[in-house]
Amino acid sequence: MKKWFRKNKVNLLTGARQVGKTTLLQHLFSNQSSVLWLNADESTTRETLSRHDLVSLRQVFGTYKTVIIDEVQRIENAGLLLKLCVDQFKGVQFIATGSSSLDISETVFEPLTGRQILFHLFPFALKELYPKNSPFEIAQQLPFHLVYGSYPDICNNRQDADTLLLNLSDQYLYKDVLAWNNIRKPTLLNKLLQLLAYQVGSEVSLHELGRQLGVKSDTIDNYIDLLEKSFVIFRLPSMSNNPRKEISKMNKIYFWDNGIRNAVIGNFNALNIRNDAGALWENLMVSERKKMNAWLHPKINSYFWRNYNQSEVDYVEMDKKQLSAFEMKWGKGNAKVSRAFSNLYPQADTDVITPENFVPFCRINEPA
Repeated sequence: MKKWFRKNKVNLLTGARQVGKTTLLQHLFSNQSSVLWLNADESTTRETLSRHDLVSLRQVFGTYKTVIIDEVQRIENAGLLLKLCVDQFKGVQFIATGSSSLDISETVFEPLTGRQILFHLFPFALKELYPKNSPFEIAQQLPFHLVYGSYPDICNNRQDADTLLLNLSDQYLYKDVLAWNNIRKPTLLNKLLQLLAYQVGSEVSLHELGRQLGVKSDTIDNYIDLLEKSFVIFRLPSMSNNPRKEISKMNKIYFWDNGIRNAVIGNFNALNIRNDAGALWENLMVSERKKMNAWLHPKINSYFWRNYNQSEVDYVEMDKKQLSAFEMKWGKGNAKVSRAFSNLYPQADTDVITPENFVPFCRINEPA
């Protein structure tokens, strides 16, 4: 972020709640005194900034050279506010954080066209947690991250991981989703999230989810969209270059963090006594790869693959130069990438990702 300071741009840092956005900024500005911190979760701050009045804003900003606004999505017409700030307060660096792209995408990006630089913060990647550890040492930590994930507070207080994750799930997970368009069905949202948690790594049918929950499939689609924009889950679309042979309209859904997934269903049991270790492994590997691609290779597209004969591949990547396919395997036994896929795409690189060879796949040793 540093190289974009003082260039008449708003630096916009997004990421789920409790992922470390404020801590990151506190670290960046720890040695600077002329920094004003404003938290839009506080009603008085939110009301003052929502007025978009230059006189009031001058009184708020004073002579500060850096102004940081936390949870900017809580401010009405936040994009217009930031546009006014960057246009009228020359020489002041404005930085905003947002824990939901629900409002950001609709009220911030358009007014700020050409005036913002966007950054996104994920839960910790294995590369960040273990930059100097050997593959063997990192593999010893996999059971923890498969069950408890990689949120900063969880990694720093492992002895209290269960309690902290349940609190995070209950207190913060839905905060922005429930505030959006006055959603009044938290019970439905929670039940949907539980169903999605149990279906990690499987194709999701909106019609079937709607049938189970007694609502229309359009409602399910809208709720999934809200959860995705709150950085709780993400969709992995199907790859299809041949509609006659390949499924083209389905999605898989993964959680950005294994710990949140397990908190949703209230299961922190050890891996050796649970029947979803394979799904947890797939979720961890796909989310780790997506994090690192966003950082190092943002132009790579990610998919899963399945044909009408039910042959499938867990995870597929495509860029301008190469097609790659990966199968995830946690336990013992043989596994290989579908022969049907290899026959259809003989030029593709293929591999099976296991606890013995996951380090390159997670790009842990890849230079930043």
